Amino acid sequence: MAEAQNYRAPQSLGHWGTVSLGIGAIALIAWGIGTYFNVEQGLRSWILGFIFWGGIAVGSLGLLMLQYLTGGAWGIVIRRPLEAGTRTLPLLILFFIPIAVGVATHSVYEWTHLPPTDPVMAQRGIFMTPWAWILRGFIFLGIFLVMALLLNKWSDNQDASTSFDDSAKWLEKMSRFSGPTLVIYCLVVTFATVDWVLSLDPHWFSTIWGLLYVVGWGLSCLCFMVAILACLIDHEPMKKVLGKRHFHDLGKLILALVMVWAYFSFAQYLVVWSGNIPEETAYYIPRIKGGWGWIGASLIFLHFAFPFLVLLQQDFKRHAKWLAGIAIFVLVMRIVDMFWQIGPSARINSLGLEAGAFYVSWLDLAAPIAIGGLWLWWFFGQLAKKPLVPINDPYLEEAIEFGHGH
Repeated sequence: MAEAQNYRAPQSLGHWGTVSLGIGAIALIAWGIGTYFNVEQGLRSWILGFIFWGGIAVGSLGLLMLQYLTGGAWGIVIRRPLEAGTRTLPLLILFFIPIAVGVATHSVYEWTHLPPTDPVMAQRGIFMTPWAWILRGFIFLGIFLVMALLLNKWSDNQDASTSFDDSAKWLEKMSRFSGPTLVIYCLVVTFATVDWVLSLDPHWFSTIWGLLYVVGWGLSCLCFMVAILACLIDHEPMKKVLGKRHFHDLGKLILALVMVWAYFSFAQYLVVWSGNIPEETAYYIPRIKGGWGWIGASLIFLHFAFPFLVLLQQDFKRHAKWLAGIAIFVLVMRIVDMFWQIGPSARINSLGLEAGAFYVSWLDLAAPIAIGGLWLWWFFGQLAKKPLVPINDPYLEEAIEFGHGH
């Protein structure tokens, strides 16, 4: 059994958290001022930040359960950052409140202004009313939070175990829990993202939407965690824990998720466009024209083709800093992808623009920075609370040895 004090987080995490909090606070004030003058745009930008950073938190939960199911050395060295990510879920409930208030006051989401006689709204009935939507949002976040609390509690119990058998028992418990719970997780992600993002275009629907976000949020989380590990590798204790083979495995996972994201994205486009039904193609028409069209093209080349070709190189994946660089690049493209989904959607106040016109507000930058700064501050605080590896995991020593092999 490993000693907890040998794997304590470096003190620099506290400094990173303080800097993040300062930047986030300044951006939050700026966002608040901007939202005072344009409530709808402020809330739309807040949704963008919420979906991006919330995706990393929720994606942490999905990857954590996936790791318990599959095992592997890559998962043991990344488990504590993933657990820290899941413990930011209470913060998401606070971040959801401005969106809930916006829906309650009919200040965001076009469907809150559609008449009851609208065919789509009439078909959805009470399901698509502001209070039902808000209640579902808190229920979704509550389900994620319960999953995270249980896994973290059992992980703490494993840390406190005094024998190999006791530690293995808790590992088996978490593995058995993760199987059926991962199915529930995918369903909740589907319903949540349909409400939070897809309903921005209330007359459009997609059967691939949930899978696209399960994969997309997993990719966002994995890229973020690789960047964190690449920073920690310069500090004890992770300098002696992390090895080239760990990053090689993580790089292969990023490559796989980039490919699956591209497959689902193209499949959704192909099904909708080949069907040639006006109610469905209306979603893509503004997104392939003008400025939105250029952003869509950038997703093809920069979100898929470029990282795909780079990550095919074995040496690139084995170098921590190089892999972190491409991970951060993909992470930036993840928020570009979400902006491409949210930006052209229907508005309550058109601002004198044509439907789907290309428009970028400075609030689209301020809101994600505000949420990100506060989220990172909380994340670094949570990461520093525990040893950076699961000290009593039965396979810890084997995982460390694996990473330093050839």
